[in-house]
Amino acid sequence: MPQAKSRVEKSAGRELLDTIVVIIEALIIAFVFRSFVYQPFSIPSASMQSTLMIGDYIVTNKYVWGYGKYSTSIMGDLGALPINSRFLAFAEPERGDVAVFRPVPQRDDYIKRIIGMPGDRIQMQQGRLYINGTMVEREEVGTAQDTNSRGQTVPVTVYRETLPNGVSHIIQEMSDNEILDNTQEYVVPAGHYFMMGDNRDGSQDSRVLSAVGYVPAVNLIGKAEARFFSIRDNIPPWQVWEWPENVRWDRMFQSIYQ
Repeated sequence: MPQAKSRVEKSAGRELLDTIVVIIEALIIAFVFRSFVYQPFSIPSASMQSTLMIGDYIVTNKYVWGYGKYSTSIMGDLGALPINSRFLAFAEPERGDVAVFRPVPQRDDYIKRIIGMPGDRIQMQQGRLYINGTMVEREEVGTAQDTNSRGQTVPVTVYRETLPNGVSHIIQEMSDNEILDNTQEYVVPAGHYFMMGDNRDGSQDSRVLSAVGYVPAVNLIGKAEARFFSIRDNIPPWQVWEWPENVRWDRMFQSIYQ
């Protein structure tokens, strides 16, 4: 009987070891997938509303633009790669793409729309966007009530803006006389991009050089592609009892380019 007991103990020990190996393999696969293929992000602020609402969850393509300094980083600079250029790129970022990136002065990831390409001249005058001296077309869509990052409800005017390359998207403005509606002319350096939020009067973006500024190509993390979940008030998704009243079912499993 002692011999049988020994075989049972060995079998139990082997099963435990196999389970540990499977868990480690799953964690490695998940890390590689997150670092090099697709990564989920949640939207904590109102800077991209209404394209991306507070409480939206999105998936970001990590490989389409290649890999840069922060492609595999976690918790600020932990895991940042000591490189000065991107590699293994399948395509280049285009004007109108929504990008996740790391601003040079920050330790947090940001998400904004690419408005200015390397060499472009960008300026805001009386609430209108100018690219290389030409005013960008916008068409008023209507008015709405929007909830900002402080939870305040504010009236906004909604526009469809069409960039010089034909990409069109929705933006919103409280007015054409807010703090970032009249700016200097920015000249985008080579190898950099100029980012702006779709919520033009509620976005800290490249217009604020000391906080975001021009974004180096190596600091791009990925191209935002689709929403896969959305819940009001940043309620944690694991609180499933809150879903019936708060999940935005109409915003799930949709491309953000509409």
